Amino acid sequence: MYAALEEARAAERAGEVPVGALLVQGGRIVARAGNRTLRDCDPTAHAEIVVLREAARVLGNHRLVGTTLYVTIEPCAMCAGALVQARIARLVYGADDPRAGAVRTLFRIADHPQLNHRIEITSGVLAEECAALLQAFFASRR
Repeated sequence: MYAALEEARAAERAGEVPVGALLVQGGRIVARAGNRTLRDCDPTAHAEIVVLREAARVLGNHRLVGTTLYVTIEPCAMCAGALVQARIARLVYGADDPRAGAVRTLFRIADHPQLNHRIEITSGVLAEECAALLQAFFASRR
């Protein structure tokens, strides 16, 4: 999660919402990124999506079986759906997202019993630090 926080801080320095993510397979970081929606002029360029795209390219497969995604905040509906489609095994995230969280807070996409793939979920890892980064970012823009 510390590496995901580094990516979030880098995104913040670039003027992006400070969210960072990385994908790990077999103890090796396959891909890492922060939000890039402004840089890429792409509403889908959330840190999770950027990481999934890069990992699929690196691994040569759109199915990311046996991987773990670390992200600083609970994924939104778009990202949670993409994690299911990519077939990641495990999601580890920091802070809950009361406005858009689609893993535990508002929806349960990642482990919904009617979907054909469910993800093991660990939440609350460095939650205070992850939340503080986001809160400070948005407070500075008010």
